[in-house]
Amino acid sequence: MLSSFSMKKITKTIIDPNAKATSKDGIYGLPFKETEAQVVFIPVPWDVTTSYQAGTSNGPTAILEASSQIDFFDLDFIDAYQAGLFMKKESAKIKKLNSEGRMLAKKIIDADDETMSKNKLLQKNLIKVNQICEDLNSIVYQETKSLLEKDKIAVVVGGDHATPFGAIKAYAEKYPKLGILHFDAHSDTRISYMGFSNSHASIMHNVMEKIPGVSKLIQVGIRDFCEQEFTYTRDHKKIEVYFDQNIARRKMSGENFQKIAREIVSKLPDTIYISFDIDGLDPRFCPNTGTPVPGGLDYHEVILILNEIVASGKKLVGFDLVEVAPNPKDKANEWDANVGMRLLYKMTSVSLATLGLIEKRKL
Repeated sequence: MLSSFSMKKITKTIIDPNAKATSKDGIYGLPFKETEAQVVFIPVPWDVTTSYQAGTSNGPTAILEASSQIDFFDLDFIDAYQAGLFMKKESAKIKKLNSEGRMLAKKIIDADDETMSKNKLLQKNLIKVNQICEDLNSIVYQETKSLLEKDKIAVVVGGDHATPFGAIKAYAEKYPKLGILHFDAHSDTRISYMGFSNSHASIMHNVMEKIPGVSKLIQVGIRDFCEQEFTYTRDHKKIEVYFDQNIARRKMSGENFQKIAREIVSKLPDTIYISFDIDGLDPRFCPNTGTPVPGGLDYHEVILILNEIVASGKKLVGFDLVEVAPNPKDKANEWDANVGMRLLYKMTSVSLATLGLIEKRKL
C-alpha cells in the first residue's frame, strides 16, 4: 500500500527556493496545481461547537496568508516543497454549513441546563446542529478518500478539532491498524459536550468508538479533562495518555526528553496518523487558540518527537492541524498562523521522509 506513493516529476515548474513568494502563488508561495501536488491541504473553516472562543474558522485562511513567509531550507530534511504542495479553495458549502450551525449552536451554548430541558425550539436546534456536523464529516471523508485513491497525502487544516473525523475514517480504511498520535491540551474523549455529539471535545471518543481501523491512540500533552474522560482513557485498552503534568515531572527529575520522545513513538504501530491540536503547545506559541491551557509542549519538543518517527522507520501516512486562530483584535498579527504554518510544513516534511519521497539532510 505504502509503495504506491511516487514523487511527481516537475517538468514545467521552476522554483527558486531563495526567492520571495508572489501574491499569485498558493500555499507557501508555491505555484503547483492540485494535479501536480503530492500533498493536498483541505481547508475546513469550522467552529460550530466551539464553546469558549470562536475564530478557528478563520484558521485556514490565516495559515495560507502567513505561509509565504517561510524559508524552505531545513536542517533536517531536503526540499519538501519539491513534492508539490497545494491548498484547495475553501468550500462554499462548508462555510455555509458553519455559518448556519454556529448560529444555532451559539443559542444552545448560551442557554443553561434548565432552559435547555424546557425549550423545544432549542432541542430541535440541537438535532439540526448534530446533523450539520454529520454533513461536515461526510464531506471531509469523501474529499479525503478521493485524494487517497489518487495516492496523495490529504491534510485537513482546521477549523476546530471536530473537523478531521472524516479524514481519520478515510485513512483508517486505507491503512488498517492505523495508530493515532494526538497532540492536545484536551483529551477530547467526552461522550458528548452540551449535547453536541460531534463536538470538538468528543472527536477522539468518536474515533475510538466509530472507526474500527484505529488500533492505537497515544495522547500527548493532555492537561485539561473531566473525570469521565480520565476514566475512559485509563480503562480503554487501545489508549495511552502522556499527561502534560507527568511529562513535566519526568523532565524536572532529570529525565532526558529524547528518552520520553522515543518511548512515545515506540508505543505506536508502524503506520501513523497525527492529529495535532495546536493548543497542545505552550500557549505562548498559540495565544489566540480557542481554549488555551497553561503548560504544554515546547515547539522543539514536538520537532524531536517528529524526528523520532523518522528514525524509528515507521510511516507517517497522514496528519491534520487544527485550532489555529488569528488574533480577533489584531488581524495583522500573524503569530498563531506563523507558528501553525511552520508546524504544518515540518509535519509535511516528516511524512514525505518516512514515505521515502524526500531525504533526510546529512550535515
